[in-house]
Amino acid sequence: MVRLYTHPACLLHDPGAGHPESPARLEAVLAALDQDRFAALDRVEAPRATRRQLLRVHDAEHVARILEARPATSGLRLDEDTVMSPASAEAALRAAGAVVAAVDAMMTCADTRAFCAVRPPGHHATASRAMGFCLFNNVAVAAAHALRTHRIRRVAIVDFDVHHGNGTQDIFGREPKVLYVSTHQSPLYPGTGQAGDTGVGNLVNAPLPPGTGSTEFRQVWDQLLLPRLHDFRPQLVLVSAGFDAHRLDPLAQLDLGDEDYAWLGERMVDLARSHADNRLVASLEGGYALAALASGTVAFVQAMLDG
Repeated sequence: MVRLYTHPACLLHDPGAGHPESPARLEAVLAALDQDRFAALDRVEAPRATRRQLLRVHDAEHVARILEARPATSGLRLDEDTVMSPASAEAALRAAGAVVAAVDAMMTCADTRAFCAVRPPGHHATASRAMGFCLFNNVAVAAAHALRTHRIRRVAIVDFDVHHGNGTQDIFGREPKVLYVSTHQSPLYPGTGQAGDTGVGNLVNAPLPPGTGSTEFRQVWDQLLLPRLHDFRPQLVLVSAGFDAHRLDPLAQLDLGDEDYAWLGERMVDLARSHADNRLVASLEGGYALAALASGTVAFVQAMLDG
C-alpha cells in the first residue's frame, strides 16, 4: 500500500506571479495522481508539524520568524528567491507535518510506503535560514522525529533533486545516524555538495556536469550511491524527490527522463525492502516544467505501487 499525504493549504502558499515555485506545480502533481491507475493510493490529509518537531532541526529564531510572520498580500521576501504569502506558514506546517505523519505510519503499518505531495519544498532550508524556495526542511524534520521518537538508529536520506540539498547537509553533516546521499548538477545553485564534502563519513555527494544523461546518472547510482546505501543498512529511507533533473526543466541542464525516475523508484523500494521493513517515505521537492514534474512523479509513484 502507498499512502499519499497532502493538504489544501499547500496550494495556498503563493510566492507571487511569475515565481517558479507556484501553486500550479502541486496542482499538476495532484491531477496526475488522480487518474484511475492511482485509485489504490490511500489519501491522507497532512497534519501540522508541531513547534517541538521543528525545533529538533531549526533554531528557535528561525521557527518564530516563519510562524509569526505577517506577510502582506504582496508577499514578504526572505531572500532573493524565497517569498512568504499570508498562507505560507500554514502550508509550511502541513508540508513538514506530512512527512512526520508518514514516518509515524511507516513505523506501525507493515508493507506501507508514502509519497508526500506538498509544498513549499524543504531541502534548502538550513537550521537557521529559509532559502531556495524552502521554509522548513520537511525531510530533515521527519528524520529527526524518527531518531528521537521511534529510536531509529540509521536513517538514509536520498536526494535526487537537481539542486544540492545544502540545508539537509547543514543539519545532519555531523550526525552519523543519518546517511545523506545526493546527485545534483554542478555548477548550479546553491553551489554546495562537492564530492569532497563527506561530513563525518555520512555524506556522499555526486555532482554531475550539465548535460549528464541517463547512462551516466544510473552508473553513478549503481557504482557509488546504492552500494553505500546498502552498506549503511538503513532502518528508514527518506527521499527528497525533486524532478527538476528532467530534460525539460527550465532551471537546470541535466538530461533525465521519466524512465530514470521509475528506475530509481524501483531501487528505493528494493533498498527499503532489503533493510528497512519497507519503510520508504518520499517528499516532493523541485520540478518546474509542469508536464515533466507530473510525468516524473507518476513514474516514481508507480514504482512505489508496483514494488
